[in-house]
Amino acid sequence: MANTARFLWQRLESYHGLIYFVPEADQHYTALGLDPGMMGYFASRSAAMGPVPAEIVIATFYNFEPSRIRALVPLAWQRTTAQALWQARVAAADAALTRLLGSRLQSPDIAEAAALLRELVGECAPEGRPLFAGHLAQAWPDEPHLALWQAITLLREYRGDGHIAALTVEAVSGIEALVIHGATGSVPPAVLQATRGWSDEAWAAAVERLQARNWLDDDGTLTPAGQQHRNRVEQYTDELAAAPWRRLTEAQVTWLGELGKELTGAIVAAGTFPHR
Repeated sequence: MANTARFLWQRLESYHGLIYFVPEADQHYTALGLDPGMMGYFASRSAAMGPVPAEIVIATFYNFEPSRIRALVPLAWQRTTAQALWQARVAAADAALTRLLGSRLQSPDIAEAAALLRELVGECAPEGRPLFAGHLAQAWPDEPHLALWQAITLLREYRGDGHIAALTVEAVSGIEALVIHGATGSVPPAVLQATRGWSDEAWAAAVERLQARNWLDDDGTLTPAGQQHRNRVEQYTDELAAAPWRRLTEAQVTWLGELGKELTGAIVAAGTFPHR
């Protein structure tokens, strides 16, 4: 069932993840007085937990350069409220999904998927999952396509909280996790470094620490030991995310996978994600 957790996360993630890239997000956040860019990202994603201090965002987001968060998050709470920002985030998701998927959102299978995934969310225990717990406290939207977005968001944050727990067990810092991610070749290291705000000096120091653990070669690729570490983290993450998916039948897994593939295909084809 751990493999099911990863399979469906990969198939459904884009339906949630678009909120970090679509122009509708900045439009709604700046209307509340926030600066465009990372201020809106940090504050809108953490808003479900309330107007938390920067240190909570640093802990729960894990791999961003801390000084950026300390500079932006307190300023965001001076300009707007967490509740207003949460509502703006949902409104931005609504506008983006409507633009990208249109009448497809009115199909009965969207409502069916939303109801099914909402049931699965009920299988997720909030203990030790701060981002998931914050989102769990928010009211569910009435519209099926937004209920589906919220369910996928909850399951995504549930998985993400578990991923951070797995990295903590492995004694890997946020920047070190990024370096390892970059070493897999799935995303260019320069993109990960730039989007998370790390300096060249901090990045080089993280590389040196991982080389000292024999996880990276001199050319920045993963060693066998590094790959074993990466595999352990992914296995832990899948296992920690598995609980809600145990209720699904094989037919439901297949159906959700095909639905996610279709919706993701349309979202990606529209050029939503800059690195895909």
